[in-house]
Amino acid sequence: MLRDAVRSLAEAKIAPYAAAVDEEARFPQEALDALVANDLHAVHVPEEYGGAGADALATVIVIEEVARVCASSSLIPAVNKLGSLPVILSGSEELKKKYMTPLAKGDAMFSYCLSEPDAGSDAAGMKTRAVRDGDTYVLNGVKRWITNAGVSEYYTVMAVTDPAKRSKGISAFVVEKSDEGVSFGAPEKKLGIKGSPTREVYLDNVRIPADRMIGEEGTGFATAMKTLDHTRITIAAQALGIAQGALDYAKGYVQERKQFGKPIADFQGVQFMLADMAMKIEAARQLTYAAAAKSERGDSDLTFQGAAAKCFASDVAMEVTTDAVQLLGGYGYTRDYPVERMMRDAKITQIYEGTNQVQRIVMARNLP
Repeated sequence: MLRDAVRSLAEAKIAPYAAAVDEEARFPQEALDALVANDLHAVHVPEEYGGAGADALATVIVIEEVARVCASSSLIPAVNKLGSLPVILSGSEELKKKYMTPLAKGDAMFSYCLSEPDAGSDAAGMKTRAVRDGDTYVLNGVKRWITNAGVSEYYTVMAVTDPAKRSKGISAFVVEKSDEGVSFGAPEKKLGIKGSPTREVYLDNVRIPADRMIGEEGTGFATAMKTLDHTRITIAAQALGIAQGALDYAKGYVQERKQFGKPIADFQGVQFMLADMAMKIEAARQLTYAAAAKSERGDSDLTFQGAAAKCFASDVAMEVTTDAVQLLGGYGYTRDYPVERMMRDAKITQIYEGTNQVQRIVMARNLP
């Protein structure tokens, strides 16, 4: 029922704008409005804060179905979870009430600020500082590659509180867009997901109350990594949706397109491509859903499973979308058809929330 409801909504209210959102590189406001109106913009927020209280699998299905028609729009529910999960996992009850309630209502979005110009895969090498001053902290630094920056009202920011302790000297904070000293860089000009703004976040003497720290001082990096164990599965879901959308489109096309007097779907070479695409998508789906169940239960092998789902599903998405372009031939290479957009959108799923090379390191270190 959930899948049918999200698919109907996505096809009616999100799909019609997907090409224009990509072409104009603009935020998918229509998608946000439709998701908020149907309480699908942040389904993971617990019921006690006014949220839908969806479990990890339901959240994955929502993201998958939105990504099937528009990857940029699927970053709304995905990044709302990424940005707010540190508060849910480690925040005080006051912090949860204060920030989860407007998120659940759709009054605000939440972004996640971990990466920096010189700290990508080596996130512990960050330079952003948070210095205690009485009952406040003063933050200075630059965060890079921040999804939905400038649109989101709230930001989970990782900053160094004790430089001598490296990863154990990092703390997490909630920063608000309206805080004095917060500003944003120009939107990045990207290959794909053009409807989701990616910008730098500048913190220039941003003074925030000490009670906006998420968890204890020095626990920020551990919270950041624990968050990624859960949210990498949402990237797997996104990759899955993109791949499914590409297969669905290609499947319809090959039945219509005739060459040598018959639909190209009748040729074995084409059938084998479609069979491989469908098989790999199904394998990725099973891995992703199993990882979502582990996320919900908090299983001990979640770190491995989350990395495996993200890595496998995103590699499949890249392969499937590339094959979809191939199946459409010259048409696949034009912007009149959606598969080239899907191919461009798929690429980022192999990169963000930890490159697939880093996922393989994570898996190797956490072999079940």
